[in-house]
Amino acid sequence: MSSSCRRPEHMAPPEVFYNEEEAKKYSQNSRMIEIQTQMSARAVELLSLPEDQPCYLLDVGCGSGLSGDYLSEEGYYWVGVDISTAMLDVALDREVDGDLVLGDMGQGMPFRPGTFDGCISISALQWLCNADKRSHSPPKRLYTFFSSLYSSLARGARAVFQIYPENSEQLELITAQAMRAGFTGGMVVDYPNSSKAKKFFLCLFAGVSGVLPKGLGSETVDRNVPNQVQFTGQRSRFKNMKGKSVKKSKDWILEKKERQRRQGKEVRADTKYTGRQRRPRF
Repeated sequence: MSSSCRRPEHMAPPEVFYNEEEAKKYSQNSRMIEIQTQMSARAVELLSLPEDQPCYLLDVGCGSGLSGDYLSEEGYYWVGVDISTAMLDVALDREVDGDLVLGDMGQGMPFRPGTFDGCISISALQWLCNADKRSHSPPKRLYTFFSSLYSSLARGARAVFQIYPENSEQLELITAQAMRAGFTGGMVVDYPNSSKAKKFFLCLFAGVSGVLPKGLGSETVDRNVPNQVQFTGQRSRFKNMKGKSVKKSKDWILEKKERQRRQGKEVRADTKYTGRQRRPRF
């Protein structure tokens, strides 16, 4: 998911990208179903739910209900939220067990305080880092989402987000807003040494700080590649999470300009002089 041409969030807003055709394709692809089920299983494992009671879960970015299928199989009750009507239509056609809500996560979660015992989200959160409209501010939308989610979770509940971060700045943006909203927790990285199997799970605690679980594949971990990054009251720098360009380097400047373009800002055109050090004047 690292190359920008393969990132759906760069192609169109989610409600446009996940149209009828894409929704059907997504729900009929056996490989996609298998991956979605595996990631849902891991997210639920990281929730550490009590085994002796039925739990009521929120699935954010539920799409066509593939993660919800796993929740139902495991005996959980759930509500799914998604911005794509086409995806929710497929979920309805498939007669999933959960309740479905059409909504933009960036505008907040419309639930009563303390409603849910936990929340999972598969491959959805990174969409909030994009400004699809001029009125969109990614930090504000992330904060609105996290603060409303915090309220809708029972105290002591967890929220686990499987995400495909674009770079370490995006991880910092996400975690900074989660902390502002009151969450503690951190990033769990499964198989940190594998480019294909590597998975990022943002594990958040509402109201009670918990022990951050270990990432899978950590027995053979390279000591320079962290498989946990914990944050509590203080802000963490996400070093080594993904190749980050050196500040003020040409790559760093080009990445920053590209980000600003996606946010709808006017940016000077790139030239052969972009990022080049000027000679000192004598």
